[in-house]
Amino acid sequence: MPLAIAITSPGGPEVLKAVDLPASEPGAGEALIRQSISGVNFVDIYVRSGLYPLQPGNNVLGFEGAGVVEALGADVGDLKVGDRVAYIGHPIGSYAEMRTLPASRLVKLPDGVSERVAGSTMLRGLTAQMVLQKTYPVKAGEWVLVHAGAGGLGQLVTRLAKKIGAKVIATVGSEAKVGIAHEAGADAVLLHTSGNWVEETRRIADGRGVHLAVDGIGGTMLSQTLAAVRPFGMVASLGQVSGPIPPINIEELTAPRVIGLSRPSVLAYANDPELYREGATALIAALQAGLVNPIGAEYELKDAARAHVDLEAGRTTASVILTM
Repeated sequence: MPLAIAITSPGGPEVLKAVDLPASEPGAGEALIRQSISGVNFVDIYVRSGLYPLQPGNNVLGFEGAGVVEALGADVGDLKVGDRVAYIGHPIGSYAEMRTLPASRLVKLPDGVSERVAGSTMLRGLTAQMVLQKTYPVKAGEWVLVHAGAGGLGQLVTRLAKKIGAKVIATVGSEAKVGIAHEAGADAVLLHTSGNWVEETRRIADGRGVHLAVDGIGGTMLSQTLAAVRPFGMVASLGQVSGPIPPINIEELTAPRVIGLSRPSVLAYANDPELYREGATALIAALQAGLVNPIGAEYELKDAARAHVDLEAGRTTASVILTM
């Protein structure tokens, strides 16, 4: 019987339980896939903890994965059994050996792009594209600030920003992660535990601040991040791994700052069929052309709870995956 990781109620990592869960036969427009990889992301933790609600009737976590098509329902014309595929988005349920989902969600993988790489890159890769191309279209020569620059998202944002020709300042939480952020391409790496990182960011970025700041830390970090952005720049608030974000007064964004604040959602981005297909195609092409997305930690599917513990504790760098 295929294995899956489910929760019965919100809570800590202990609510993640291994269950036998047969996949349903694919209906019209659907595909059954045998998975080899599921990505583990902070959004999974938000769902597990109850910050984000579970979808009715679905208690298996996971928004991204990859595998091989096992069977197809009617009216699926662009896939065949045996195709290697990856995906991101609703419906959730990638913490499973087998699953059935809409064929429109699946992206075929070309030679040279492994399930392992694609299945751990879709969510973070589309997030990076979203903030660099839609939230604030970054141009060559502009400055980008990336928090958690040694993490999976931070490294991808850095690498894609450098491909555009931007200059990147990354922050990390410890000296041990400085080298990782530099290796990803950051022009400068600062400790966000340092009391003067905001002033140092502004000094490095032409004495004015960055054009785009990508903040997935949340908590009290966001108010500091606002101060590191130049006039008419943008802050993309992507998460709150350090805790809830205190309210921001609209006056904090007006003169003399005159900056924008966005809370973009990669899941909403992926739910737009045109944006999803466009972004996924560009991401797979970038991976085929050599875009690097290192995997920092991998766990067997049954050890999903341990993966959540390590991710929440900041013990991982780069992408985190579950293998089947």
